Amino acid sequence: MFDEIMRKFEDSPSQQAVIRLLLERGFSVNDEGRVVSGGIEIPNTGIAREIDVDRRVVDATTDAILEDEELRRIFQNISAIPSLMDLAPVLDLTVLTVRVGDADQPGIVAAVTGLLADNDISIRQTISEDPEFTDEPKLYVITDEPLDGELINEIRELPFVRKIELE
Repeated sequence: MFDEIMRKFEDSPSQQAVIRLLLERGFSVNDEGRVVSGGIEIPNTGIAREIDVDRRVVDATTDAILEDEELRRIFQNISAIPSLMDLAPVLDLTVLTVRVGDADQPGIVAAVTGLLADNDISIRQTISEDPEFTDEPKLYVITDEPLDGELINEIRELPFVRKIELE
């Protein structure tokens, strides 16, 4: 899906940058062509500044979204989910990031969270990036407790795991 969306903007890398930002942040486009998060409008100048494009590129992108029925359905229904990842150091939480070889393989989340549950580790939040919307999707698991070396090794030995990181 991500590739299909990006193909619609293949003639404009600047518009692709706008699309990427909207998807990454979970920003919607309302009927007036304004970028919103929930009911809060995000000024196009702020979006343009964030990705270093002209404000008119944001306008053109939102116009194109509204003119395409498929894009309109996607971008009028997308929403952001609050994440504990940036708060983890402040709240003394552990963030486990799992990179996999094939993100479409079933059972990734179940296997990782199952190992944590088997070790009596409470999970505060799990975020799984959609392989349709990002080039290298990751699984993030935020826990109350640090993970011991034996558990880290068990996770690392799962057949689909390519790399893990701890914060």
